[in-house]
Amino acid sequence: MSEGEDPTTQELRLDQLKRERAEREAAEQGVSPDDTGQHEARAAKAGYLRAKLEERAEAERRAASEDD
Repeated sequence: MSEGEDPTTQELRLDQLKRERAEREAAEQGVSPDDTGQHEARAAKAGYLRAKLEERAEAERRAASEDD
């Protein structure tokens, strides 16, 4: 965890990364196009949320460095 980063932010980022990986694996093993599509959509959503959390972490790091 980076200095100044809220521990909750890092935990959330890790959760989204795990979720994204699991959904991508499920999509690869999907038995039907609908099943695969749902898992791909969930993986994309988890990836989007992880990216937003990365942005939040960067903002927290910048704010912490400005306070120093």
